[in-house]
Amino acid sequence: MCARKGLHMDKWKKIGLTVGIGTSAVAICHLINKAITDNATINNVTANQNTSYYDWKFGKIAYTKDGEGSPILLIHNLSSESSSYEWKRLIKPLAKEHTVYTLDLLGCGHSDKPNITYTTYMYTQLINDFVLNIIKKRVDVISSNDSSTLVFMSAIYNPLAYENIVLINPQSIASAGKGPRKKDVYRKHLLDIPIIGTLIYNMCVTRKYISDRFASKNFYNKRFISNEWLEAFHETAHIGGVSAKYLFTSKNCGYTAVSLSRALSTLNNITVINGKENPNAKEVTEQFTSLNPTIETYRIVNSKLLPQLEQPLELYKILKGVLTK
Repeated sequence: MCARKGLHMDKWKKIGLTVGIGTSAVAICHLINKAITDNATINNVTANQNTSYYDWKFGKIAYTKDGEGSPILLIHNLSSESSSYEWKRLIKPLAKEHTVYTLDLLGCGHSDKPNITYTTYMYTQLINDFVLNIIKKRVDVISSNDSSTLVFMSAIYNPLAYENIVLINPQSIASAGKGPRKKDVYRKHLLDIPIIGTLIYNMCVTRKYISDRFASKNFYNKRFISNEWLEAFHETAHIGGVSAKYLFTSKNCGYTAVSLSRALSTLNNITVINGKENPNAKEVTEQFTSLNPTIETYRIVNSKLLPQLEQPLELYKILKGVLTK
């Protein structure tokens, strides 16, 4: 009897030890996550005194308004490390002749980051509602990289809202159309786990990752990359703590996918601007123009994905000839 009781007690001791170790591991992960967030956001690099907020149905949307004249809406790349900060070097020259609006997309920057599945259709509603309720005029819109899909679909649903559509380094048709696969559903469930999923996310958007991406994909000339820009993108990826991961989860699991073919063949007010050194620039341009020969195309030498930071004056020269006077 005593032997059985001893074995029974050993079993519960082992269970207790396992639970204790598991609890400690979770607590440590939580502390690591908090430390990463605090360290990334301590300097508040992306704060802007000019920021206002639009109360949208899924959360508050941070936006800015500068200058006077015909309205322009600038939409940053669709990624958890991107925000309206991306347009920092372009706003001032554009604002000399235009009313320039920038916004942080839901799930990005200083906008709310609710725990929802982010889709192109949701962003289409956001952009169209923002134009209708905040800008209140027909507008020129400029998008960056993966946000091209959002602008396409916004214009399809509300074509009268947009004068000119300018796409800077848009996604390829194949890349934009990659929807969630079976394994992506499991990946999303894993990333949605409160503490462990957040730790995985934090390991995916380190300052080193952002620095490497800037050097390999975003910029042609590494000497132009400033520490402030790296800090700003790293900060943006962690604003909101656990909430920062939700867009990353949806996008990387294919939930923002959409077919571009119909939009490309329908719209007749599109301009595509590519960084000449962007590896797939020629391929994307050929894809777009084969579907819609009315598309105007330009290339900016010595730039890759972010000419608005790397070559803002060259980009501005092109935009002056494209945008509504």
